[in-house]
Amino acid sequence: MEKYIAPDRKRIPYGMMNFAVIRRDDCYYVDKTRFIPMIEEADKFFFFIRPRRFGKSLTINMLQHYYDILAKDKFEALFGDLYIGKHPTRDRNSYLVLYLNFSGIVGELHNYRKGLDAHCQTMFDYFCDIYADYLPKGIKEELDKKEGAVEQFEHLFTECNKTNQRIYLFIDEYDHFTNAILSDIESLHRYTDETHGESYLRAFFNKIKAGTYSSIERCFITGVSPVTMDDLTSGFNIGTNYSLTPEFNEMIGFTEEEVRQMLTYYSTTSPFNHSVDELIEIMKPWYDNYCFAEECYGETTMYNSNMVLYFVKNYIQRGKAPRDMVEDNIRIDYEKLRMLIRKDKEFAHDASIIQTLVSEGYVTGELKKGFPAVNITNPDNFVSLLYYFGMLTISGTYEGRTKLTIPNQVVREQIYTYLLSTYNEAELNFSSYEKNELASSLAYDGDWKAYFGYIADCLKRYT
Repeated sequence: MEKYIAPDRKRIPYGMMNFAVIRRDDCYYVDKTRFIPMIEEADKFFFFIRPRRFGKSLTINMLQHYYDILAKDKFEALFGDLYIGKHPTRDRNSYLVLYLNFSGIVGELHNYRKGLDAHCQTMFDYFCDIYADYLPKGIKEELDKKEGAVEQFEHLFTECNKTNQRIYLFIDEYDHFTNAILSDIESLHRYTDETHGESYLRAFFNKIKAGTYSSIERCFITGVSPVTMDDLTSGFNIGTNYSLTPEFNEMIGFTEEEVRQMLTYYSTTSPFNHSVDELIEIMKPWYDNYCFAEECYGETTMYNSNMVLYFVKNYIQRGKAPRDMVEDNIRIDYEKLRMLIRKDKEFAHDASIIQTLVSEGYVTGELKKGFPAVNITNPDNFVSLLYYFGMLTISGTYEGRTKLTIPNQVVREQIYTYLLSTYNEAELNFSSYEKNELASSLAYDGDWKAYFGYIADCLKRYT
């Protein structure tokens, strides 16, 4: 039996979010460390919103390893051949890193506090264990006597301040709670109650603000929508949203040059049946064309990094493009989006924006950095939500307003799926009166199937 010989090439880090493992296992890493000095020059409390599957979690993990005081002896192995390894900043490996990830917290209102408390308890205890040599003795035992995330968090950063320690706080998917419950129409009013006044969530974010007067020196917070930011973070009004800033347009996702470099590398280590140019021609209409800053329009566009890795992995394995250019995880994410923007009585308004998009090829609006959930159906807010979820991309200006279009074939396919499911819901759930009202708002009074067929035809014409 012929002995299997492992290929002498870097692994594709598809689905991987642990920076240290990617580097340890010699995976292909697109170097984004050049943005670290820019982050340090920015305001210390940094908000950043990007669509799912663009590499936010990996970016956070990379920053954790760069700033963690416990990773100092690993700096050369992790960063030595990268940009920041050759141009390190003064702050490298100088913080106690506190990491919270809200994606695993149950989203229902009635048990969200329990989930938040449990997650924070675990992460606070872990923090106390790994940094025990830097913290006051007995901090963990005293912390465990406190009740809930808010009280525990205050105890943690207050005790750290006693030993002059600096905390870098990372929060991944801070808006997971919002995106989960807004898919349930009945939750909206309860959500409003929970995020205003003296609610538990607001108290937690207020406590983060209080910590910035103590030992919390920096925050890096990511999400996919600006809704929670406006509802919760008025109590944390020191944060700055850099999501639309041109300097950070390329920080997450891949530029075409980065995709070309990756393909060129694998073309020298794997049997390729296509040239790099031919593969770019296949990938570009599906994965490219995202622009995250109006000033960058006409310059660099961004590829969805997860989809690029999915394509390259499949191509190396089979020597041809994958049969399905859209990975299953993307489909699941857009199904969540469909639920989020499906608002029953406001549906006619939402559908009219979708109709304009697919019939004209574009919509215009003002991109908002934040808005409360109760105003989600405002036209500019709804357009902004589609943009932040990656359903729209910046395509210049039109009559003084931002022009937005469907970025690529992946998104076009998802919108088509959304419209088909909308048709099914309209047929199953809407009364005759509601159907007539919806049809009237869309300036259409004919056959439903014909109408959605018309939209499908429009979708084929525009990217």
